[in-house]
Amino acid sequence: MLDLTGQGTAQTCGGVTRRDFLQAGTLGAAGLSLAHLQQLEARAAETGAAPGNANRSVIMIFNLGAPSQLDTFDPKPEAPLEIRGPFKDISTASSDIRISEILPRHAKLAKYFSLVRSVNDNAPAVHDVGWELMQTGRFFSGGINTPHAGAVASYLMGRRTDLPPFVVLPELMGAGGGNLPNGQAGGFLGKAYDPFVLNADPSKPDFVVPDLLPPKQIGEVRMERRQKLRSAVDQTLAAFERSEDAKLLDSGFQSAFRIMSSPQAREAFELSKEPVEVRERYGMNRFGQCCLLARRLVEAGVRFVTINTFLTVFNEVTWDIHGTAPFTSIEGMKDIVAPMYDQAYSALLEDLVQRGLLGDTLVCNVSEFGRTPRVNPAGGRDHWPQCWTVYFAGGGVRGGQVIGKSDPVGGFPAERPVTPSEVVATIYHSLGYSVEHHLPGPAGRPFPLVDSGTKPILELFG
Repeated sequence: MLDLTGQGTAQTCGGVTRRDFLQAGTLGAAGLSLAHLQQLEARAAETGAAPGNANRSVIMIFNLGAPSQLDTFDPKPEAPLEIRGPFKDISTASSDIRISEILPRHAKLAKYFSLVRSVNDNAPAVHDVGWELMQTGRFFSGGINTPHAGAVASYLMGRRTDLPPFVVLPELMGAGGGNLPNGQAGGFLGKAYDPFVLNADPSKPDFVVPDLLPPKQIGEVRMERRQKLRSAVDQTLAAFERSEDAKLLDSGFQSAFRIMSSPQAREAFELSKEPVEVRERYGMNRFGQCCLLARRLVEAGVRFVTINTFLTVFNEVTWDIHGTAPFTSIEGMKDIVAPMYDQAYSALLEDLVQRGLLGDTLVCNVSEFGRTPRVNPAGGRDHWPQCWTVYFAGGGVRGGQVIGKSDPVGGFPAERPVTPSEVVATIYHSLGYSVEHHLPGPAGRPFPLVDSGTKPILELFG
């Protein structure tokens, strides 16, 4: 993000200092800047009505750490104990789906989501690599950093309301061990398409989003004075106004002022407006409240929300169940991770259904890879990119299905293998974009949304 609050003291003829102006128009270190706002506005003006499925939104839940497919959505009850693990499989609301007993609330809602049990790649079994692949469809190589699917949606579709079009909750992904890009950025589209990042825990009693409010040191009189900046430029700096710098200053300020002063933007983030029983139904924890906030944001017009279930795989109880510290055990997954996740996801899906939002909201649950079919000596499972499960609900997806199949030990695809690029293509398909669509890539060259030959998982929409 640009740092626009330097020590410059140049004044306009209306008495507004450059530093004051930039402080008023800067929205903090949360991934949203004047440049971001200005370029989004320019894109919206350039394209007119939003293309694609204009009413469609996406909530991507990234299961950072990578759940074990055998212990969640692809159980193997007939396999030996060292393969199947300690959990039983259970029936669900869909006759085609059986899942692990540690996700009982998912079982009741299986008619709404569909599983893809054959995702695989041949990339290194490194968290950062999988993060990038599953959110952009490509691995960082040759100096090209492909934009996150949410950044692409921002570029192609623009904003619908005063809210930013692409939001990441609660924070960007942290350390993954590979020191590589995490895929949660605008990539070659530029920092203008980086997400707005909450950078706060919405489960805390004092939760606020200060980046959506005018700085405290700027009173109403000073904010009103800034609104007069355009007329001051009109009257005395005609030559400057014709320059590109003036266009950036003017459009960026108007956009920044709109979002800072928008009641709609502030209210969308105000979880205190939700009844206590609703908040508790999601779970009074970071992930649960992020799911509730995601529902409020798409309801208010945000196009793409990514929720990171966890922030890092180190020294935190996550899906990364190697079995020994600083990682998680299978018991920790059963007792802590799965109940939290099961509660929040089911509450989110139920709310989207009850509010009539699921049809136009694609909820995709993804992860960087799967886990080894055989339990390791520490009683955990290690990284395994050869086969894992993702799942989709809403956004045109027909629920209650299973796409693809793994082998008897959940180690490799046995039917309909699916790549990370196909998962990303499926998101674009839900948004109304063909895989033939191109972006302006590095050096201005056309850059396809996904690699040649990649197709969305069309069976999901049958």
